[in-house]
Amino acid sequence: MTPSPVRPLPKGIYTPLPTFFTPAEDLDVTAFAAHVRLTALAGTIPVVAGSAGEAAHLSAPERSTLIRTARQTLDACGLDHVPVVAGVGAPSTRETLALATQAAAAGADYGMVIPPGYYAGALQAAGGEALRRFFVDVAEASPLPIVVYNFPGVSGGVDLGDELIVDVVRGSPNVVGVKLTCASVGKITRINAVVSSPEFKEKYPRRNPEVDFRIIDGYIDILLPSIASGAAGAISGLPNLVPRTCVRLWELANSPTGTPEYKEAQRLQNRIALADGFLQKIGFTGMKMLLHKKFGYSPLPRRPLLPSREDLGDEWIKNPLLVNLMEEEAKLASMS
Repeated sequence: MTPSPVRPLPKGIYTPLPTFFTPAEDLDVTAFAAHVRLTALAGTIPVVAGSAGEAAHLSAPERSTLIRTARQTLDACGLDHVPVVAGVGAPSTRETLALATQAAAAGADYGMVIPPGYYAGALQAAGGEALRRFFVDVAEASPLPIVVYNFPGVSGGVDLGDELIVDVVRGSPNVVGVKLTCASVGKITRINAVVSSPEFKEKYPRRNPEVDFRIIDGYIDILLPSIASGAAGAISGLPNLVPRTCVRLWELANSPTGTPEYKEAQRLQNRIALADGFLQKIGFTGMKMLLHKKFGYSPLPRRPLLPSREDLGDEWIKNPLLVNLMEEEAKLASMS
């Protein structure tokens, strides 16, 4: 039996934290802790060792180091109520469970599991039964509650359908959420239509009755329509750069339609969508370069990935779409 999580999985904005490296490609734990502090004090929830954190390039001990650092940093900031979500997905069920066990020992509250992509064709055969069993087997044996993570772009094109996801939720009461980095508001709506019904909740309760199932959007550029369809927040790269602005959008987006607050949410959503569209084009190595220009962190990914060019970084940081948001961020920071 999985122990009940001390920290609930909240609604709101989640930041997929980059992993910073020294020139020798060692972890830069000092920079990582500084960024955890910056984004968490702005009101976002940390996601450690996800795809933006170069999980595929990290050893198991390095993942544990990052999780432990995040937990210690949050506690030191007086944010002991804020959970740590850790990426624990791996190509096999066995390794995924090993990573989940180690993440729990390091201080993670939830494990986020991406589908294996190496044998994508075989896994998707027979209606995806192997994928369903993978998630159910992991969730049933994991010491952490599990968030299913759908991101076809980094998992061999595996795109989890809403029916399969609902089957996984039925299959294990330890599945407490799903992150959808597939930009499908329709999928959010269909999943929510099933799992939020009183009949479903009564027949398939979660292991911890105090934990509500969360559908989390993977793109903040569709946050406003996603909330209307049942999303409980967003995990998106933009909060790394302007966390307060993203949190402000979340707060305003929950206002009644037609109010001045909701109109402000629409204005802010438009600005955020334009900026996020640009960030999607430059990828997470581009985000690292922007963070280097703004905060001084190392822009280096681990090889074989190459860093973005410094001259491009100088150009990107002056992009009017980003400048507008950074001005919004500065105003919000001055008010806090």
